[in-house]
Amino acid sequence: MLFLISLISFLAIHATPNSFFGAGELNPNMTKEAVEKLKAVYGLDKPLFEQYVAWMKNISTLHFGISFVSGQDVSSEILKRLPVTLWMNSIALVVVFVLSLYLGIKAALQQTKKSDYIIRQIALVSFSMPAFYLALLLIIFFAIKLEWFPVAGLHSIEPKEGFANYLDMAWHVTLPITVMIFTGVGSMIIYIRSLTLEILKSDYYFFARSRGLSEGKLLRYYILPNLMPPIITLLGLSLPGLIGGSVILESIFGIEGMGQLFYLSALSRDYPIIMGILMITAFLTLLGNMLADMLLLKLNPYMGRG
Repeated sequence: MLFLISLISFLAIHATPNSFFGAGELNPNMTKEAVEKLKAVYGLDKPLFEQYVAWMKNISTLHFGISFVSGQDVSSEILKRLPVTLWMNSIALVVVFVLSLYLGIKAALQQTKKSDYIIRQIALVSFSMPAFYLALLLIIFFAIKLEWFPVAGLHSIEPKEGFANYLDMAWHVTLPITVMIFTGVGSMIIYIRSLTLEILKSDYYFFARSRGLSEGKLLRYYILPNLMPPIITLLGLSLPGLIGGSVILESIFGIEGMGQLFYLSALSRDYPIIMGILMITAFLTLLGNMLADMLLLKLNPYMGRG
């Protein structure tokens, strides 16, 4: 799968109509001979197949090439920004999971009641809310008018040390993480509510209730175990969406993460950076799906027996 992703990404990048080394893009006074020398330095003068083979050999050693813009190693450029994106998305994913699980089950257990209506309306607003629009609203209200949070950036102008530095970072990422949570929780709530309603209509749940089991035992032994497999699968599939959403949010909030790097590289046509981020994102997505499958097998050992 990773090989197919690398092939498609490589061909897609090289099929773009414009190039970073197009005459006149680097410097209006640059001659075609100078551009050809630059292409030779980066190996772009070779046939496409040879470029791909050389690129795959470099990837096998975790070397993604040299950035066209900065001239730095692509791996080091990405690794400097990857942790920020990963821990922001990890926090958002955990909160989305816990919050949607609670609200989805609560809405299903109190179907047709006022709380169910309120939760469904919140979920619909979340599902239909564009991330960039909510980000701008939060910046205008909480950062500009109330001045509770910074407008952009990951650190304050005055550098802080120790635990204060982590508090400062948390203060800066509160708004973007809030956007990620609110825009991601809606579809999960609707999905979990629907799954829970199917469980409540099942025969095994009906007979369990007829035995006089308490609400807590019904939730622990009958609802949650049957909810976990499809939810874990959905979380594994939703990982690419969270990482993809970071491109917009990190650009709006000025956070120096992998999403912002991808956006700036796309504007400057820095193809080594773009391809490196695509491959790392693909690897993390496949890793997330594999971990989800392993967790499903742990929850239900009989799934792996044919």
